[in-house]
Amino acid sequence: MAFAINHIHLKSHDPGKTAEWWGQAFNFEVVRDFVRDSGDRFIACRSENGITVNISGAKDGEPLGPGDAGVHEGLEHFGLDSENLEADIERLTAVGATLLEGPLEAGPGIRICFIQAPDDVRIELIERTASSQAGGRER
Repeated sequence: MAFAINHIHLKSHDPGKTAEWWGQAFNFEVVRDFVRDSGDRFIACRSENGITVNISGAKDGEPLGPGDAGVHEGLEHFGLDSENLEADIERLTAVGATLLEGPLEAGPGIRICFIQAPDDVRIELIERTASSQAGGRER
């Protein structure tokens, strides 16, 4: 059996505000928005390339630990493609993201940067030249 990524799940103190930001920043579309029996608001979003990103709040009686957009053990970041790193940095910082690092050269024809999104989510933006796109994913 081949394993494919089914979804990414983000936790937020304000799932509605977070889903709105992801929609504005990366054109995520809200496909479901409801409150589960466990008391948490659950919003399912879809990226432009069909990846499901779920955003939910705390369940009843469940404390949310602090986020960490820094480099750390465990799930540290996820990467999104960019056609123009500088334009995306400018656009994303204008809607509340923080540039953490970069832009950096990450190999022949590959430039990256890291941003902090709401809820301390760390995102890598990856810009590739046409000649580097045949080489696959490095990060």
